[in-house]
Amino acid sequence: MKLLYQQMLAFLGVIMVTLSVVSILFIQSTTNTVWENSFDQLEQYTSVLKDRSFTKVNATTYMINTQFLNDAEEILDQQHVHFIIYNADNQAMYPNERSRASRPIDASDWAELKKGNAVSIRELARNPADGSQQSMTIYYKPVFLSGKLLFVVGAFAPVEQIQTSIGKTERNILIAFILSMLAAVFISYFVARFQVSRINKLRRATHQVATGDYEVQLKLDGKADDEISGLATDFQNMVDSLKASEIEIKRQEDRRRQFMADAAHEMRTPLTTINGLLEGLAYDAIPEESKAKSIELMRNETNRLIRLVNENLDYEKIRTNQIMLSKVTFNAREDIDNIVSQLTQKATDANDHLVIEAADTVKVFADHDRFVQVMFNIVQNAIQFTQDGTITITAKNGYHQTEFAVSDTGIGMTPDQVKNIWERYYKADPSRKNTKYGESGLGLAIVHQLVMLHGGDIQVTSKAGEGTTFTFSFPDEETAPKTVELAQS
Repeated sequence: MKLLYQQMLAFLGVIMVTLSVVSILFIQSTTNTVWENSFDQLEQYTSVLKDRSFTKVNATTYMINTQFLNDAEEILDQQHVHFIIYNADNQAMYPNERSRASRPIDASDWAELKKGNAVSIRELARNPADGSQQSMTIYYKPVFLSGKLLFVVGAFAPVEQIQTSIGKTERNILIAFILSMLAAVFISYFVARFQVSRINKLRRATHQVATGDYEVQLKLDGKADDEISGLATDFQNMVDSLKASEIEIKRQEDRRRQFMADAAHEMRTPLTTINGLLEGLAYDAIPEESKAKSIELMRNETNRLIRLVNENLDYEKIRTNQIMLSKVTFNAREDIDNIVSQLTQKATDANDHLVIEAADTVKVFADHDRFVQVMFNIVQNAIQFTQDGTITITAKNGYHQTEFAVSDTGIGMTPDQVKNIWERYYKADPSRKNTKYGESGLGLAIVHQLVMLHGGDIQVTSKAGEGTTFTFSFPDEETAPKTVELAQS
């Protein structure tokens, strides 16, 4: 069964049960009220008769005021109300012509009357008007004098009129019930259709996502704080996350392809050089005076391949948390001076100027060899992308950490290049093929992983044509984490 009809049946079931309960309670309440009103009316009549239907003859004798009773019955003729007067011996005294046909009051009811209690009953009895057997409402009230029962006044009214009134009420309620059910059918249909239409929007959106289309913008009508709207919001957030994941997966796949192409290129170039030189030596195509130079070139290219493989191995070990750090506290200024000495010639070749801005003692808590590797790679990268400029190395002790910065006035990077700078084999200037300084695209990726492994932080700010600044820090011994798990990528 479709959800639309399930919703309709649910709404109709609730409405039908509610209306049925309300109708039954209303009919019962109305019926009880009608009967109570009928008895209250008869009680009022008997109270009037009690006071005005008897004429005092002497101190102990009373006569029935027949004329008053006749006038009262004539007035109440339209209501079919009639009266009977019983004496103290349970004998009907009025009206005379019907007295013989009237049966005595039941013993149990008579006992209550003798106690001074009024009695109201509903039973099959003779109608005082014509003597026929009918369902009647009867109200008896005793009349006492000096504690002695004198008379019992009885008022009779046929049940037929009361039942007719109750029947009209029931018919009106039935009509109202039917009209209410018809209205409920239409209301439940539109309410159910509205809810189902919102669910169908979710279904269509789900099918759209299942086919790989994440361009879904799900907006539902209705209150923003109900459960279906909440589900739609969660669904939209899920779709947005899937869309972002798909974009990232495509980007990573592109980077993987680029990585394979770059890795193949980096290895193919020295292998091609070595293979060509070996063929030249094998076929004596290289002059004798050039053989020593060719062998030296092959040795350099072989060392380059070894460095490339070692860098890849280092990167994978760091990324998979296989590198064990041996952290100690040492003076970073001494290592910075040594690095500047090693790279001075390379800086001179690029017409660059190296500047150190640091105190004579800058304490850092890190793995000494890995710290040197980080600093060397960043400074070397700055020289590589700076021509006729200045590279400034800054070091200082901060709050619970040691802060470093390497700034250059080189070619700089675009925001997109900065975003990808930590990717393996990524080169901000892919047109550069000079590998004199080991430009494989792995250096900065290793730097990033090593700083993270120390529990530190590294940031890059750059502007194309104006230069780049690498800012990184190492926590001190008190705040440094014992172990750091790097995310697998």
